[in-house]
Amino acid sequence: MDCETEPFLKGGKPAPDDRPPLAAAAKRTWRRSTRDTLVAALFLAICLVSYRVAHGHGDSPPAVTYPGEQIAWTPCGTLANRTLECSAITVPMDQFNASNNQPGNKNFTIPLLRLRSPSATTAAGARTPNLLLNPGGPGGSGTEFIYRRGAQLAAIVGDGFHLLSFDPRGVNGSRPAARCYPTRDDRRRLAVVRDKKPVEDSGELWAWTANFVQACRDTMGEWGAYVNTPQTAADMNSILEAVGQADEGLYYWGFSYGTLLGQTYATMFPERATRVIIDGVVNQFDWYDSLLDRESLADVDRVFEGFADECIKAGEENCALAGFANSKEELAKLVVERVERLKDDPIGVYVNNTLYGVLDYWAVWYNGVFPALYKPAIWKDLASNLALLFRGNATAAFLAYGRDGVWDDFGDATKFITINDGASGAARWPVDRVGLLDQLLPFFNQSLFGGLELNFYFSKQAWVIPRTHSYGPKRGIKTANPLLVLTTTYDPVCPLISARSANDAFEGSRIVEVKGYGHCSLAVPSMCIARHVRDFLYDGKLPDDNVQCEADGKPYFSKPEDEKALVDALSLGEEERRIRLAQQELARDSWLKPWW
Repeated sequence: MDCETEPFLKGGKPAPDDRPPLAAAAKRTWRRSTRDTLVAALFLAICLVSYRVAHGHGDSPPAVTYPGEQIAWTPCGTLANRTLECSAITVPMDQFNASNNQPGNKNFTIPLLRLRSPSATTAAGARTPNLLLNPGGPGGSGTEFIYRRGAQLAAIVGDGFHLLSFDPRGVNGSRPAARCYPTRDDRRRLAVVRDKKPVEDSGELWAWTANFVQACRDTMGEWGAYVNTPQTAADMNSILEAVGQADEGLYYWGFSYGTLLGQTYATMFPERATRVIIDGVVNQFDWYDSLLDRESLADVDRVFEGFADECIKAGEENCALAGFANSKEELAKLVVERVERLKDDPIGVYVNNTLYGVLDYWAVWYNGVFPALYKPAIWKDLASNLALLFRGNATAAFLAYGRDGVWDDFGDATKFITINDGASGAARWPVDRVGLLDQLLPFFNQSLFGGLELNFYFSKQAWVIPRTHSYGPKRGIKTANPLLVLTTTYDPVCPLISARSANDAFEGSRIVEVKGYGHCSLAVPSMCIARHVRDFLYDGKLPDDNVQCEADGKPYFSKPEDEKALVDALSLGEEERRIRLAQQELARDSWLKPWW
């Protein structure tokens, strides 16, 4: 069908011990840009309310209960004319074997944040369902996700659902939080290690990692072994029961790592997988069973080539790098070579006496180029910063990429979840440093961006926390309703081939592919995608076969104001206009990150 002409169908890092747990996420947001300062301050206020609710403190608005639900909610603000509600639940440390929770009834506290539908119904048999969301990571905060981008997702989904998310066990405001250092001071003192150059830094990294993994185990105690995806999948059943939705089953939209969580849930509880959307798909067979995730970066170099291709097409007026080369091949080679010079010759940048530092290869390549591949809407900014750098002005690149690590937000939870899930520990890996390097170097050399995972794989080899789950991916899973699988044609970390793996594993599932670049379907605006999402959520409708959607507008090297002007020029209904603008905002946001 022609999706472009059809009418639209209705339908971080662990918080320090001495601050309220959710406040850390807001504090990180303050650093991102001046534009986000107000957002962070408002989010902090909401987080403090959520903290009080979760921990029984006073000074909170009166709690609200709803028919059929087992928990109370505290109003904690508004967003897009919808009410925000905060709550929390307690889940067993081990969802599958209660004896492991004794003595003391060991448990995790899971914060919840809900964006209520403005047309909510509570009557028996007509209650508005909750759509659970997971932003990825692992280690991404669902509560921050709702506040940060709930308004845009609500515009896409419509008024038929509450949007509900949570901080998974070990993550952000969950308690106990997954951390490897008892205090902030301990982290500052002990977390410094050289881990940029696979060969040259490997000796120090090998020695440091042996202590690091021991500290992870000692800091978390018994809880550390139960910070994993199968346990979180079971926690989602506890959430459904708390909101009175156990009989209706799971309505879910998971992004990136959230697709791994969605696939795990659908495999473990297929009869409850009522409406499951997985968007930007992780290969669960590699995740759980393989030493090396060889598939995740299968298309990342193609996306980088796409960046160069679209830049040349856009011309120097729209892409500042276009004047450096005459072809996409020439431009891609030039960018690689120019950035690599910074390995041996980093640049000192001085802005003022409180802001200066060194811009090196790893900052530009892994904090700048690589994350931009997720979001084509920021390719124009990347090209401008690189063009200035190549002409001798490194200030813009330093301010954008040279200060905070892009991948720092998820903290230790990322390693706990990923390594606890998969094939970890010296029994499965080479037991010496040289043997480990022999295994890793060919893998890293398969991609321009492979070296980012050096520290992670050293930790995976040395991990001393035992694997406590027995989950194994399966094929031929028949769910209550087939899954909707969303992807782009070229995703830098969750390639199309992984979406096909999920399509093969779950009977009747369908792939809807956005023709373009970027991480997850929301990387580029597409009204076609929005139609498929609503058709599926409201009516369980899937296409008859796997289909493709076109990206709308000019997703590459266009200005935000130009895209808005394009929307204004189109003859769109009010509903379609809201969706299109929401998709544009999501396409520029930075909340989608890789699992490592």
